[in-house]
This record gives sequence, structure tokens and C-alpha cells, in this order.
Amino acid sequence: MNEKISREQGDNNQSSEREAYYESLPDETKYWLDEDAKYFLHQALSTPVMNVLSKTEGAFLYDLSGNSFLDLHGNGVHNAGFSNQKIIETAISQLNQHLSFTPRRYTNIPVIKLAKKLIEITPQQLTRVSFCPGGSEAIEMAVMIAKQITGRWKTISYWDSYHGNGFQSSTLGGEEHFTVGYGPGVPGGFHIEFPNYYRNPWNYTDEEAIDNEYLRQLELILLRNPDIAAIIAEPISATPVVPSKYYWNRIREICDRYGIFLIFDEIIEGLGRTGKMFACEHYITPDILVLGKSLGGGILPLAGIVAKEKHNVLQHRSVGHFTHEKNPLSAAVGLATIEYIEENELVQNSASLGEYLMDQLQQLKKDFKLVGNIAGKGLHIGIDLVKDQKTKERADVEAEKIMYACLKEGIAFKIIEGNIITMRPSLVINKKDCDFIVEVLRKSISKISQ
Repeated sequence: MNEKISREQGDNNQSSEREAYYESLPDETKYWLDEDAKYFLHQALSTPVMNVLSKTEGAFLYDLSGNSFLDLHGNGVHNAGFSNQKIIETAISQLNQHLSFTPRRYTNIPVIKLAKKLIEITPQQLTRVSFCPGGSEAIEMAVMIAKQITGRWKTISYWDSYHGNGFQSSTLGGEEHFTVGYGPGVPGGFHIEFPNYYRNPWNYTDEEAIDNEYLRQLELILLRNPDIAAIIAEPISATPVVPSKYYWNRIREICDRYGIFLIFDEIIEGLGRTGKMFACEHYITPDILVLGKSLGGGILPLAGIVAKEKHNVLQHRSVGHFTHEKNPLSAAVGLATIEYIEENELVQNSASLGEYLMDQLQQLKKDFKLVGNIAGKGLHIGIDLVKDQKTKERADVEAEKIMYACLKEGIAFKIIEGNIITMRPSLVINKKDCDFIVEVLRKSISKISQ
């Protein structure tokens, strides 16, 4: 099969650039890559894999040859750093207490402490918690609550977002790559465009005018569909695109007017990523906040939701009926992760270093025609590469070349939408790491520009 591989969620893993990179690897690495390809089901974006890792620590990846890579992706799990010693010791301590699982109908102290901590650090109105193994399940749980309470069954979410791989979560995501070939998704799923100030189709420059055009799409759906249960979105997109405060204030007003749940997916953006503990703190409080990825400290899968008190009315239903709903080991790790982020002021580090890094990257935009736009909040940054700064044509070929050039210099990142370098390093990085990122990008972009 020679079907085109989607670049929406990541770089092309079956390109000539990938093949050339594979050929450059040592024989031992090639052996294990071939073994991996032999036993795992093949799928786009995951197979073939790029390299074999021997260690992940702090903000870095290490391969079998001892090469280190400052990782700007981390699958979103490494806010507190890979192999964080405090989190590891907490996990070992919990295992040694012989309390690694709690059957249904029982609880345990670690999970209660984690729930209490989340209520303390999330916006004031959010007071009820439920846990599950992964982000897809957390999204499903949030939407189930909205549908049960409102008595409605339709949803509005955003094109080309990613909320997971379950039938409900992939329907919400609106990405062709995760929906085609499965038959009907969950019915009632409407999509609108996420506000994009750099790439808006009207070529407007006024933010409020752009917002109003995007909001008009939402109003048209609501006019014809009074049975919307929820609007689901990332407060700041994964690419990232950073909406205005006006936009989310209007969405909050619309939800309140129509009795619609506003669900914020902060599986990536939560726990300090955007320079605040939660991205919604830049804007407004949702009805349900969805968390995951870094909540498990990069050690265990853990996700969950935090909801408003008024939504605690489904005692007659089971919307979070998960085997590991109150897993004490995962909970202990989750609490240790939050404590580490707080004790080491990683949210503040994200805000200050993010501002510093953005300033340095803006200079790249001035120096290179390939750099079309820089956007982000905290250590959640995207570089939109273009063939022409006026036409904004996506420089997807160049982006892939730059990615591999950076990899050779010790910087690893992911490309989204074919041309956007996404930068989400661990929040434990320092100013020296930021300078290294800019230095490698400058060298690589300069090389490819020539």
C-alpha cells in the first residue's frame, strides 16, 4: 500500500529522510529496530520507530550509542522530567507498603490525598474528581457526564484537534487519520475551526474581527441544534495557537446562555506547561477540566477529570467505572509529581524561560525567510515554517530536513501539520538549554535555507 501518510499528528515515518536516518544508525541499533518492526503491529506515526533508547532522564533522551537528545516532545509526560528521582522513590515506597491496587468499592489514602490536592490547585469552582488510566477515557468520562446531566447528545469540538483514540474521543478530534475506515463515529459530533490569527482565511489582522468570524460558525450550529450537550476544546491548541481572552469569554457566555458544558482538555497543557498551573487560568473556568499525561510523572499512565460541584448529581449512574479508578500506586506518583512541580517552582520556570525562548526565536523569524510565525505560552511553543512569508505556503519538505538536522545536533522534536515545529520540553530545563535549542535551530535552518 502506498497511501499517503497523514502529517497532521506527526512527522512522516516512511519518507526518504527517515530512510537516510535509519541507514546512518549503528548496526546494533538497526538490529533492535528490525526486531521491533518484526513483533509489533505496524501503524503510521509509530512504526518504524526512529531509534532505540537506553535511558530517559531529566529533559534528555539517550540512545544505545550514548548520544543525548534534548527532547522537545516527550509525549507530554515529562513536565517534571524523565526518571524523576522523587517520583521513583515514591513509587518504590508505595510498592513496599504492599498497597499497589485497590478493588472496586474500597478506597485508599494516596488517592484521597491526590484528589484533595487537585481540588486545591485547580480553579476554585472545580471541586469533584474522578480518575482513570488514560486521556481517551478521561475525555469519554467528561462527555458522558455532560450528556447525562443535560439530557442532550450532540457535541461541538474543533477540526484537527486530538482528544484520544476511543470512538467518542476520535469523533471529537475531527482528524481524518483517526476516523476513516471505522464506519460511523459517535453521532451528533459537530466541528468548527479553531481561531487562528496567523492563518485565518479572511486575511484579517484584527483579533476580535477574526474571533467573531470563527464564533459565527458556532452560532450557526447552535441556531439549528438546540440539543448540544458540550463544547470540547484545548484552551490553547497543540500546535500551538493561542486564542484571545475575548474568544474564550464569548464561548463561556454562550455555554452559560444555552446550558452547555464547557470541557477543557488540558492533557497536554496542564500542570505548568503554559506558564500557569493550568492553561484555563489564562482565560476562564470550564465545567470540567481533563488532565492526563504528566499527571503520571512519566512513570505510570494516569488521567482524570475535575468538575464543578453542581455537576455531582449522577449517583445513580457509573460514568467512571474503571478498574484502576482508585489505584494507590498511580495516585502516589501523581501527588509526588504535583509536589515536585510546586517545590521546584516549575510553573514559574515555564513562564520565565518560555518568555526568554520566545524572544530568542523571534530573532530567527527576522533572520530567516523560512520562519513564518512564532506562537506559544510558557514552554509550549510552535514555529510555523513557510516557503514564502507572504503566501504562508507550508514548508513541509524543509521542516522535515530541519528536524533531522537538529536530531544530528542533539535536539529532538515533533512536527505537526507537516510544517510546524512543536516545542514542549520538560519544565526542568534551564537558560543554557534554551540557548542550545536556539543555537541548533539557527544552525539547522541556515543549512537548509542554503
